[in-house]
Amino acid sequence: MFHQFFLCFVAESFGQNYPEEADGTLDCISMALTCTFNRWGTLLAVGCNDGRIVIWDFLTRGIAKIISAHIHPVCSLCWSRDGHKLVSASTDNIVSQWDVLSGDCDQRFRFPSPILKVQYHPRDQNKVLVCPMKSAPVMLTLSDSKHVVLPVDDDSDLNVVASFDRRGEYIYTGNAKGKILVLKTDSQDLVASFRVTTGTSNTTAIKSIEFARKGSCFLINTADRIIRVYDGREILTCGRDGEPEPMQKLQDLVNRTPWKKCCFSGDGEYIVAGSARQHALYIWEKSIGNLVKILHGTRGELLLDVAWHPVRPIIASISSGVVSIWAQNQVENWSAFAPDFKELDENVEYEERESEFDIEDEDKSEPEQTGADAAEDEEVDVTSVDPIAAFCSSDEELEDSKALLYLPIAPEVEDPEENPYGPPPDAVQTSLMDEGASSEKKRQSSADGSQPPKKKPKTTNIELQGVPNDEVHPLLGVKGDGKSKKKQAGRPKGSKGGGGCSEPRSRHCNPAWATRVKLCLKKKKTMQGIHCDLC
Repeated sequence: MFHQFFLCFVAESFGQNYPEEADGTLDCISMALTCTFNRWGTLLAVGCNDGRIVIWDFLTRGIAKIISAHIHPVCSLCWSRDGHKLVSASTDNIVSQWDVLSGDCDQRFRFPSPILKVQYHPRDQNKVLVCPMKSAPVMLTLSDSKHVVLPVDDDSDLNVVASFDRRGEYIYTGNAKGKILVLKTDSQDLVASFRVTTGTSNTTAIKSIEFARKGSCFLINTADRIIRVYDGREILTCGRDGEPEPMQKLQDLVNRTPWKKCCFSGDGEYIVAGSARQHALYIWEKSIGNLVKILHGTRGELLLDVAWHPVRPIIASISSGVVSIWAQNQVENWSAFAPDFKELDENVEYEERESEFDIEDEDKSEPEQTGADAAEDEEVDVTSVDPIAAFCSSDEELEDSKALLYLPIAPEVEDPEENPYGPPPDAVQTSLMDEGASSEKKRQSSADGSQPPKKKPKTTNIELQGVPNDEVHPLLGVKGDGKSKKKQAGRPKGSKGGGGCSEPRSRHCNPAWATRVKLCLKKKKTMQGIHCDLC
């Protein structure tokens, strides 16, 4: 029996720690474009094409909050470390910071070119890293609305991507020529650098840089369709113009698939990459480099974004405006809870023991108390809560007490019943009279203009030298010269009425309900005339 329990425990401990099948979808009503989990995986923020940010309670799979953030589509999102703030970027070149609880905008920054990525500093939410198109990365300081343009390797090559490392001590940047620069965050000094090359001396463009939540590993997604995994400690040891070797090279050798988005699992042991051709997710084991799973979505759909849950083996992917959830197949194993549990294929007659349902077994001899039995008399601490190791970093002992894990949701009551424990009717009438008087005073004060208006967020214009102003965000399609513009949705400008007519709507034909009323009146008069003739 002990061996069965031990084998079951070993199988559970060393089980597969990656998703295996689809586990439903999250429909945000509008088209979803990007998504990101908070630090604990309790909330999922989804940016939509109508400018809204939908925050899902991931435990209940319900919408906790909707923020009407932007007018144009949301292209990038990032949570602050404590979960109270959310930074977003839209395709109209605006970066905004939001208070998650209230849904209010704290600050806005307007850039001259489209924004590809925004990222909070992992330990200091006063700093935000912004990657504009055709420009060097910019680090914003929210407290004083100042910005710093990060140095680049080649001023002529401004297709640069950037990312903070796991603790925000360094910023890694990569350009279209395959050059990686490691900058000190505080001083922007160059600490290390190397060049990503293919099998020959040719270089390849850097598409994205992603860091693991645990450990010092990071991955680089390049244009040659190879994902390279490096150790950050080795990069710093090699210094400037080093030649570090990647720990792993991950690719699809059969189909030569280009990758849209790559990221690590919560424990850093697996890597998932989304195909840029179809809705397919490839999962590799980092330590060995072998492909362990391919998750296929609906055929014909294109993948937009991928996010791995910080703690659990769950992946969220976006395609065709819907968030798909991928998880493990949960199989009930009752022997894990009761080692002597047996599943029966057919009914078995059970023989009841004579003393089975006795409160006290009278025939049982009293054994001597051993060390385990004597320990039962000791007091057990049930008030103190131990910190969850998955929520703490390696340099932290305690969890953040001010963290925002969940959002309060007010229930919607369709037919509220009368409160039997409420105040008597006389008290309700007096309170209603008082409320009426106070509302009248508020109405008068608002008419006088004494009520302060809602504070508008401060908007800061970020000036970047040498950055073109006519760039179009990749989400909006291929930029053109105006000849191949798409047909605008909605009514064309200058049209006053329906049906393509220039007359105002009031001069058009009557609506259907008015025609039906006239027909009924005409029929009624006809029937009255027939009745009079018969009389």
